[in-house]
Amino acid sequence: MGKTGGRADFEWVYTDQPHTARRKEILAKYPEIKTLMGPDPQLKWVVSGLVLTQLVACYLVHDLPWKWVFFWAYGFGGCINHSLTLAIHDISHNVAFGNKLAKWNRWFAMWANLPIGLPYSASFKKYHIDHHRYLGGDQLDVDIPTEWEGWFFCTPARKVLWLFLQPFFYALRPLVVNPKPVGPMEIQNTVVQLLADAVIFYFWGLKPIVYLIAGSILCLGIHPFSGHFIAEHYMFLKGHETYSYYGPLNLLTFNVGYHMEHHDFPSIPGSKLPQVKKIAAEYYDSLPQHTSWFQVLWDFVFDENIGPYARVKRDVNRLHF
Repeated sequence: MGKTGGRADFEWVYTDQPHTARRKEILAKYPEIKTLMGPDPQLKWVVSGLVLTQLVACYLVHDLPWKWVFFWAYGFGGCINHSLTLAIHDISHNVAFGNKLAKWNRWFAMWANLPIGLPYSASFKKYHIDHHRYLGGDQLDVDIPTEWEGWFFCTPARKVLWLFLQPFFYALRPLVVNPKPVGPMEIQNTVVQLLADAVIFYFWGLKPIVYLIAGSILCLGIHPFSGHFIAEHYMFLKGHETYSYYGPLNLLTFNVGYHMEHHDFPSIPGSKLPQVKKIAAEYYDSLPQHTSWFQVLWDFVFDENIGPYARVKRDVNRLHF
């Protein structure tokens, strides 16, 4: 029922992640990159525009037939919500208001979270730190699928199902792999989100709530934007665990495609990552890169050597992070 072909385990390595050493080398050669670190003054306006757009959309869909609610959820609202999840990713690095106003970043992430319909921004921040610090770390980097996911989702049909269910795995996997106690920010996040949902429901009924939540689930599952989940760290070429994508969808996703650059310099806002690549071009131009997120999804489904097991893992007990 489980593994029938392709990879039978993760790619275990016993070396530190490459981003730390490359960061030091690039900064030694190009110290001006430090000037790119810090908050992006435009981010709060772009994010607020997206949030308010979804608020208007909630009004517009409240009396539509159900079929059109789901149509617009996938074709429009979900795209905005996926973009907002990537804004929350950027905000988790304190690039909205800077490190000195860390709580402002947490509260602003809750604002960006509102159209998504379900609270998650505070929990994302807590686990995303580990993803950078312990990239590939067994039991620490919850971005990596579980052993069961790798074993079961091994055929094209099952991998399609895995892609469809990806939002649920991202939400539930941390609770299984590396559970952490609920903190005050997560409680605030939940209360704020439930209040916002209640207000929308009070004025416009159930359809806007379904529009928001269905859009989030559908567009974080099988959708061209979701190619970035696979493109970022799945091992398409042996020895390479992080990849960038420089295509046009970056314009709608806060440059999340510049993922090699992001892991090298996580404190630089997504809007400035193209400048990192331009300044230190010799460090990035020769690295493997993706040209299409749709192609990434296609290859993930139909290449038996690419699946949930196609991730680099590190034994944290053997390495000094």
